[in-house]
Amino acid sequence: MDDFSEYVAARWPTLVRSAVLLGCSHPEAEDLVQTALERCLVKWNKVRAADDRDAYVHRVLINSFLSARRRRWHGERPSAVLPESSASDQTAGVDETDAVMRALDRLPTDQRTAVVLRYYAHLSEQQMASALGIATGTVKSRLSRAVKALAQDPNLAELRETQ
Repeated sequence: MDDFSEYVAARWPTLVRSAVLLGCSHPEAEDLVQTALERCLVKWNKVRAADDRDAYVHRVLINSFLSARRRRWHGERPSAVLPESSASDQTAGVDETDAVMRALDRLPTDQRTAVVLRYYAHLSEQQMASALGIATGTVKSRLSRAVKALAQDPNLAELRETQ
């Protein structure tokens, strides 16, 4: 179990950020990662024996994400208490984050997943192919189409012009 605890401590931030980039809010991302890690803990001997542990865990994360999205309603959620707001001005990075997230939202799920795994999780094409259960050539074509779509995205072009 120490091996699992060490893995979680080392990979938690990356896994949460991957979930955010897949389309979750930060609290949803933490819940999603926790769900994925629970599934991994149950099968930890299998995960530990995997050729690429990170690819295996990311695959569980992606499957958990897709499963959760199939059965959840995404409308408004009423709340009796509004979330606290920070006193500091955090608008500096908001436009950039918003533009990137909207650009990612416009990508098909398979392309968005490829972008997150490659450019945020830093998985190699081979690791991605293993995590997604597809051929390396398919990984390359998904990334190529996604990068082309992002390069042509008007919000990102506008962001580049202001920098």
